[in-house]
Amino acid sequence: MVAEARAISEPPPDLARLLDAAQNEGHNLVTRLVEEWGDGSNRFDRRGEVLAEVRCDGDLCAVGGLNVDPYMDDPAVGRIRHVYVHPSRRRQGVGKTLIEFLVEQARGRFERVRLRSARMPGPDFYAALGFAETDESNATHVLEL
Repeated sequence: MVAEARAISEPPPDLARLLDAAQNEGHNLVTRLVEEWGDGSNRFDRRGEVLAEVRCDGDLCAVGGLNVDPYMDDPAVGRIRHVYVHPSRRRQGVGKTLIEFLVEQARGRFERVRLRSARMPGPDFYAALGFAETDESNATHVLEL
């Protein structure tokens, strides 16, 4: 399997595959990504922000983004958001590929990156990628860049 992450300028046309899978699992993060894009409240278009996809052998298998953290009053803090990996592609390095891509995009723009992950195996996954657990408001993990 070849998994490649890249920045995209808008949600991909085949996002419905991830949207359906996420909804079936009871996750609303892809739904929120679509809704926020549609109403214009989050287009990942401010300086340093990026929407990204991962394709596995050509098929969309993950999506996520990097924003200026809306919960902080500090433009030097980024936030990884709306990360979702299709269930058929988990534990294959796809999530790692996506997060490493987003962190690399954050370097040079943000001093730190925060995220919130309440579901397992999220906390262990992010810790393995260098994020430290935090008790900060609206975050479970932080990475100093």
